Amino acid sequence: MLDDLQLLRYSRSIMLPEVDIAGQAAWCNARVLILGLGGLGGPAAAYLAAAGVGELILVDDDRVELSNLQRQVIHRQDACDETKVTSAAATLAAINSDIRITPVAERLQGERLRYWVDQADLVLDCCDNFATRFALNQACVETGTPLVSGAAIRFDGQISVYDPRQPDSPCYQCLYRSGDDEAMTCSESGVFPPLVGIIGSMQAMEALKLLAGVGEPLTGRLLLLDGKRMQWRSLKLRPDPECPICKGNAQHAG
Repeated sequence: MLDDLQLLRYSRSIMLPEVDIAGQAAWCNARVLILGLGGLGGPAAAYLAAAGVGELILVDDDRVELSNLQRQVIHRQDACDETKVTSAAATLAAINSDIRITPVAERLQGERLRYWVDQADLVLDCCDNFATRFALNQACVETGTPLVSGAAIRFDGQISVYDPRQPDSPCYQCLYRSGDDEAMTCSESGVFPPLVGIIGSMQAMEALKLLAGVGEPLTGRLLLLDGKRMQWRSLKLRPDPECPICKGNAQHAG
């Protein structure tokens, strides 16, 4: 049950008939894992905190650097050299002191990654390398945890939802293969500052929709943003029966 202060705080969400008290209660009872507290994870975490998501598990093994501040708005200038999860936790606590924050300042792999994914109701992939994305996708498929994936480079962004609970949902590796080129990173190619804010905010929106059962999520669709022309494209995705991870996801249907 929501108390009087929560009813007041979240009143603008509760006023939406699609959300109502039941949806807000679902957010308050949810546990979301955010992997990567940089340009994407920062705005995503901020909106989830403001919306009242009950617990945020923050995972990142990096420290704040001066070059991050051009786009990673969750971190303050005086947070340089702090771990990103510590810096982000302080900002999020200032936004909403009622939520629980669990910082995990390590590079999760293997069983440790699977353990933390299994603790969450939903995962946000806000990292910047294919190896971690593939491992996170596999953990989500194995645990049946929905995954909201975002990426941004230069002026281009993309976002999709991979939900192993849905038999017609592809997984991340249906779209990308482990041999794909990983050379492009923000540190090597640059990124337009507001782009990560756009994609990160959309990841928060998709997460909240999934948690409250609101609207139609991006499951089975890939949205691509050309930031220079401000044009969106939507591509239909289908499970790949040859995918080594989900095998077309047919086995999850029964």
